[in-house]
Amino acid sequence: MAKKNTTFFCKECGYETSGWMGQCPGCKAWNTLVEAPTNTTASRSGTPTSDKNSSPAYSAGNYSWTDSKGTVRLTKAGKEDYIRISTGSAELDRLLGGGLTAGSVTLVGGEPGIGKSTLLLRLASTYKGEGDVLYVSGEESPAQIAMRAERMGISDDRIIICAQTAFEEIADKLAEIKPCLCIIDSIQTLYSEAVTGTPGSVSQAREVTAGLIRIAKSNSVPIILVGHVTKEGSIAGPKTLEHMVDTVLYFEGDNTGSYRILRSVKNRFGRSSELAFFEMLGSGLEPVDSTSALLVAGRPLEAPGSALTSTIEGARALTIEVQALASDSCYGTPQRMTYGPDRNRVSMLLAVCEKQFKLNLPAKDCFINVIGGLRITDPACDLAIAAAVISSVRGIPVKANSILIGEVGLSGELRPVSQIRQRIADCSRLGIRHVVLPSSCRQAVENGNDKKADRENKNLNNLNKSAATCDRIDSCEFIYVDNLQEAVDVLFS
Repeated sequence: MAKKNTTFFCKECGYETSGWMGQCPGCKAWNTLVEAPTNTTASRSGTPTSDKNSSPAYSAGNYSWTDSKGTVRLTKAGKEDYIRISTGSAELDRLLGGGLTAGSVTLVGGEPGIGKSTLLLRLASTYKGEGDVLYVSGEESPAQIAMRAERMGISDDRIIICAQTAFEEIADKLAEIKPCLCIIDSIQTLYSEAVTGTPGSVSQAREVTAGLIRIAKSNSVPIILVGHVTKEGSIAGPKTLEHMVDTVLYFEGDNTGSYRILRSVKNRFGRSSELAFFEMLGSGLEPVDSTSALLVAGRPLEAPGSALTSTIEGARALTIEVQALASDSCYGTPQRMTYGPDRNRVSMLLAVCEKQFKLNLPAKDCFINVIGGLRITDPACDLAIAAAVISSVRGIPVKANSILIGEVGLSGELRPVSQIRQRIADCSRLGIRHVVLPSSCRQAVENGNDKKADRENKNLNNLNKSAATCDRIDSCEFIYVDNLQEAVDVLFS
């Protein structure tokens, strides 16, 4: 006899408990536990037992893809040959580490209207795998997808559209068609009849995803899942979804502009934190060739509050523009707004600038923005942020045709940064001639003994080998400074 039971799951870490609590004992987050009803079956003795055999995670196959009866030493463990298939886009292939891996499961998240469905429909037409591509849509009808394909100029007979939301029906279609690629748009619309709960609930999303992963691993079929996002920007549903899949891709930036940024947050078959840039055109999302030129295009010359710096994103160095605006506050508590950098780190840099230069920042509203909608966490951008704030307060532009690289300490000292030659090589391609950087980076620049960068470049298999040679850095003028005071004297003299 089936008996209803209620379980509470944490949306952030997946912690499970029988009762609701304000704070999750697992990740210590507040108000993240949500109710998820489950089915239990009473045994002959009257003790409820979990009816797991009817769950998609178990019914999708007869064994787990990771189960092993025995143990093996690391030195004797066999190595599987993972087959990579090109997506037809060099930018996407680089983001995924060389292409889609057979049997991999990829989760793509982003705000509504940012281009998830458009990107995946283009991928379905350019995918280099042999066989049909199954496009499962739980949000649009086949006619709507056909209209988008016509607008994008896609006419591919091998794309099979399945407007279905029942997991059992989708599993049957996968077994019948045996496609070379399956796209699910979106995972929050799918449900299983064996699981209690509405589509998109914690229990439904978790069990259906587990079933799709089992199908992908058992049949070596790559599956791409589209995930909705919450107002905070994270993928809706339990956080365990991101732990279950092989690759997680996030769209960043504003969906109202023409440019899109796709970031690899997790990748079991490649490098994480990689970025891919796309431009939204009438034919869909098209890769952008020169990303650094895109991020600094149209920047104001000789304008106060603007500074250039370089950040490392995955395997590449990107030259970006940081803008700052400091104005007298009309509120009792001045505002601190950031779009791109971490707000807490910006607050620390503002405190350092106030301590060193007495800029009266506690009475000013400060706004910091990274052009292009890029979110940065690289501490090498500290010097550019501080210089942009000082430039805005004093109304004096930063030294023309210069780039600022360096981490700022609490006492105003400048600390060394990694992969300095790779950063300089990227900015020199844009015509930058003056490089302001910490004195501790002198040896790495002159002798080229950035060992960490050399090791990473060897592992990237020619991804950035041209940047590693850094032949262009000879044309740059290097200005070495020890602290923020010296940097300001150089930049505003």
